[in-house]
Amino acid sequence: MIRSRLDRARFNLAGAGIVLALQGYAYYAQYFQGYEPCPLCMFQRFALFPVAFVFVAAGLHNPAGVASRIYAVLGVLTAAMGSVVSGWHIYVQYTPNPPACLGNLERVLDVNPFFEAITRVFQNAGDCTEIDWAFLGLSMPTWVLIWFIALA
Repeated sequence: MIRSRLDRARFNLAGAGIVLALQGYAYYAQYFQGYEPCPLCMFQRFALFPVAFVFVAAGLHNPAGVASRIYAVLGVLTAAMGSVVSGWHIYVQYTPNPPACLGNLERVLDVNPFFEAITRVFQNAGDCTEIDWAFLGLSMPTWVLIWFIALA
């Protein structure tokens, strides 16, 4: 229960710590466990940064009244954007006939302009259908969606 501004600041900074821990595990899974992230996985990573930024800003600023509600709305909006990406990734993983594979995100960004690359990743996400990591029977995008919802 949040009873004071100090409690609110602690919860916000704890939220930022959770996001950093999630990012840390994503990099650990990539560089030490050998899981190569697909384009949608990378977009989910990118979507965590604004969530962390809102938590850090709210924790350091620690406002009262309307300003604290503005941070809350920003936090929910940034987490909702990440939830959309995670939800789409989960949908793609369980689609019976996935779209064609694009390869890794760096190649897509090299070949296409930025906004076209984003569109192509969401249209052709065949590489994102593979489920090579699971915990308690849930894929990594499912866990990321759960965390986005919890952080919101």
